[in-house]
Amino acid sequence: MKLSRREMLQRCGCGFGYVAFSSLLARIAESYAAAEKGPLALRQPQLAPRAKRVIFVFMHGGPSHVDTFDYKPLLQRDQGKTLPADFVKGGNVDTNAKLMASPFAFKASGQSGLHISEIFPEIAKCADDLCLVRGMHTNGQDHTQAVLKLHTGSENQVRPSMGSWVLYGLGTENQNLPGFITISPSPNTGGANNFGSAFLPAVYQGTPIGQANSPLSQAQIRHIRNESISLELQRRQLDFVQSLNRAHLQQAEADSQLEGVIESYELAFRMQTEAPELTDLSKESKETLSMYGVDQTPTDDFARQCLLARRFAEKGVRFIQVSHSFKWDSHMNLKAEHERNAKEVDQPIAALLRDLKLRGMLKDTLVIWGGEFGRTPTAQNLANDQAGGRDHNPRGFTMWMAGGGVKGGLSYGETDDYGYQAVKDPVHMHDLHATILHLLGLNHEKLTFRHAGRDFRLTDVHGQVAKAILS
Repeated sequence: MKLSRREMLQRCGCGFGYVAFSSLLARIAESYAAAEKGPLALRQPQLAPRAKRVIFVFMHGGPSHVDTFDYKPLLQRDQGKTLPADFVKGGNVDTNAKLMASPFAFKASGQSGLHISEIFPEIAKCADDLCLVRGMHTNGQDHTQAVLKLHTGSENQVRPSMGSWVLYGLGTENQNLPGFITISPSPNTGGANNFGSAFLPAVYQGTPIGQANSPLSQAQIRHIRNESISLELQRRQLDFVQSLNRAHLQQAEADSQLEGVIESYELAFRMQTEAPELTDLSKESKETLSMYGVDQTPTDDFARQCLLARRFAEKGVRFIQVSHSFKWDSHMNLKAEHERNAKEVDQPIAALLRDLKLRGMLKDTLVIWGGEFGRTPTAQNLANDQAGGRDHNPRGFTMWMAGGGVKGGLSYGETDDYGYQAVKDPVHMHDLHATILHLLGLNHEKLTFRHAGRDFRLTDVHGQVAKAILS
């Protein structure tokens, strides 16, 4: 029997609805299944993922991009001149400040020829794995504002951290370890909000190990073992406590904090089986310890952070942050301070990249390096016997990424000739967050959580994926 196009559409119309309905039912069933397995259960990514995990190497204080990864020949040429007025487009800047040339030489590195400062000789050897995002810009002239913006997407509201959003969206591969770990976090400039879950369930918050300005060699996960009580007896005690917690939860009907307590107790019990051995670096070979700079001066502390990050990544932790705090805020003595800081982190970071690559993990591990903002091309505190520094600059700076589906050996975006503002292919912090989520297989517009009557997301109502950097 022949059918006209109109008749065919009439007869098949209901079928289209059933197809859509079956897809909806499948998503509902998947969400129920995940809920039954627990809030940290693995979830299917929304997109095809390029990366499975993130290691965020945070340079707290704001490294100077024009002294590290953004080579500016004209800044060298125009040393001592006033920043031209047409370079200043908004913002609070001293129009009488003089341009200050970088005290460091830059060298074309790798086959890609990326220009990298001489203070990072080891990272320069990894140039062909780096994607330099040189057109970064953000909100917040103050450290706390900019640090919160970097970590949570908001400079003035308490919002879930980037790691919490990732864990909420994907779950974790290892139920015996936290899915989000932050190593040596700073108690300042946002403090716990930088790894907190805010209105997301508490189980998605970061687990801190150590604290800034305290040797990581002495840091331990508190109460990780109870030597006086067997695991069997601990389990019986915990079951009793959890029965009381669940009874309270049933009466309350909804209490995200109590749900977080229940899950944290269970996770703490399970961590006893893996965490102590995982944080024990004595099992690593002498060659590996030497490569990272463990037990060497001045690299020891940050080397331990980077090595722990690799070990956690190996064991399925979804999001790991290591922090070099709070040392990059060079308002004066920039040359001496940046040299010192770079010597502490250059070898460990390069070792982390090489180690991941040797183990076949760099291809699906997204490594991110950067601070909360950059520095001005003009000098600050350059008077009398003081060595000059640079002021805060959120209008243009550099971050870099490696592995995890980004193009290596690439420079993306540009600041102006002096490095003051992002002028070509600018990447706002919201764009960076959107791109990170995309690489992990998450659509930043669809990764939402309903709170206080509206759907929230990491990128608020902004964000564009920087597709040009995707491999």
